[in-house]
Amino acid sequence: MSKETIAKFSAFVICAGLAALLSSACAFTASPATEQAPDSPYGPPKVIGTIKSPDITESSGVAASRCQSNVLWTHNDSGDDAFVYALDHAGNNLGTWKIPNAKNVDWEDIAAYKDRAGKCFLYIGEIGDNKTKRHEHIVYRVAEPVILPENSSSSRKAPLTTADAEVLRFTYPDYDQDAETVMVNPKTADIYIVTKRVSGPAGVYRIKPDFGVAEPVKAQSVAEISVPAIPNGLITGGDISPDGTRVILCDYTRGYELLLPEGAKNFDAVWDQKPRPVELGERANGEAVSYSVDGMAIYATSEKRKGPAPVIEVKRRQ
Repeated sequence: MSKETIAKFSAFVICAGLAALLSSACAFTASPATEQAPDSPYGPPKVIGTIKSPDITESSGVAASRCQSNVLWTHNDSGDDAFVYALDHAGNNLGTWKIPNAKNVDWEDIAAYKDRAGKCFLYIGEIGDNKTKRHEHIVYRVAEPVILPENSSSSRKAPLTTADAEVLRFTYPDYDQDAETVMVNPKTADIYIVTKRVSGPAGVYRIKPDFGVAEPVKAQSVAEISVPAIPNGLITGGDISPDGTRVILCDYTRGYELLLPEGAKNFDAVWDQKPRPVELGERANGEAVSYSVDGMAIYATSEKRKGPAPVIEVKRRQ
């Protein structure tokens, strides 16, 4: 057997082994558990509603309002226009808004933030880059619309309009990457992007909220995060708890929570902690997760594949 033939055969064996491993991992994680670990602070995931609006076909991100009770915000993945949708916890439509100066090329996540003056904002991450060919990415910040009863009749065909969004363009300090997670630290207003990687741990990047500056800002690399899954860096969504002490991340099948050490003076110490699995229930394609306004529950939705997408609640026991 020639050296060339041996090399080709070896490459085939390696590729086949990797394919089998990934197929096995996908098969293993295709049906996530519905019961938490015995020592988990969370109860079992519960479907509390289904998304009713036919306009929401791919709930790629979700954020619980920090100013209005029983309000969740979501958006579609790429292919939609610059719409944000409000729904209650049962999934009922509360309104559709278009952001006039924004564009949805590949929106991947949404975060809610309340400033010290009590004003609430939505942050939308234009951060998807499946082919890793986009050098610049965008975070939009828009004042959160106030929900009124008459808003529920709005739709993509007849939307309401938000105020103009503030625009923050950014680049990575190392190389162009795909990401599906945008979070806002409730204490510092720093923006965190967690990348989506197949070949290793996910990267964590911090961005100062310098909205409106002319040139793109450079994100700062602060950590890498590895979750107990295969792949270990395929992060598809996340949120920071309202008190700034916990982070919930998710991949397609389950969630992972990190706890800030007691007495830690720097929030970035949270990335050094071991992620604890949190079961989020059955999601056809899980890319959206958020803490409730009081931090005592986690909400998750799914990109719809067959039938209405669920609204899932996971309550905290302690």
